[in-house]
Amino acid sequence: MRVALVTGASRGIGAASARRLAKDGMAVAINSYPDGDMLAHAKEVAEDIRSSGGEAAVFAADITDADAVDEMFSDCEQQLGPVSALVLNAAATGRLPWDEISEAAWDKVSEVNLKGAFLCCRRAFGGAHGQDGGAIVTISSVQAKLGAPQSLHYTTTKAGILGFTRALARELGSRGIRVNAVMPGAIQTEEELESFPDQEDVSRRVLDNQMLQRRGLADDIAGTVSFLLSPDSGFMTGQTLCVDGGWVLL
Repeated sequence: MRVALVTGASRGIGAASARRLAKDGMAVAINSYPDGDMLAHAKEVAEDIRSSGGEAAVFAADITDADAVDEMFSDCEQQLGPVSALVLNAAATGRLPWDEISEAAWDKVSEVNLKGAFLCCRRAFGGAHGQDGGAIVTISSVQAKLGAPQSLHYTTTKAGILGFTRALARELGSRGIRVNAVMPGAIQTEEELESFPDQEDVSRRVLDNQMLQRRGLADDIAGTVSFLLSPDSGFMTGQTLCVDGGWVLL
């Protein structure tokens, strides 16, 4: 059985991806930040998967800490087996005018969104742990192409993820390891519902930009993640799939 590790899988796109990969027949390692609420949500996702006949386990770790990442993968290898599919979904966000972003806030977003991705890839496929074959999916954002106000740090890192994806694809291609990115549009998640309670206004503004006149859901992204980890995309690497209802026409 293939083992997939999904970072930031407590809620939203990460949780939907974990459920979909379990449905695809993978054993799923659900990474959560070691926070009480996030950890509780992650355990609910794992229980949902197990109650449906799948295999899942929760691994709490701060992915910006190399030692914590190493421990997470070691625990996963012992409980589920070696990771051959990696979904880099964990992300830090924040909404502030660009000149009000503190150095600490900039560092936090950069460390989670970029350093965390690097540490997880290095532990899964680099050095002594570098098995041949496998697939990595990174999660970017349409903001990487469009830009957005009050999110300079987040947008910068999501653009960086695209470069990370292309460069790593060139590094790992000779070993049969594929690396591709998903660029979600405005996806309705728990975080959005909490941050923007006036959903009628949000939906109106979103649909003004999209060609498809419905809100994007986490399951829409999970389906694309599933495809990029499957043999159906076996001749694809270094690519970005934009899943945004026709907002960015690449």
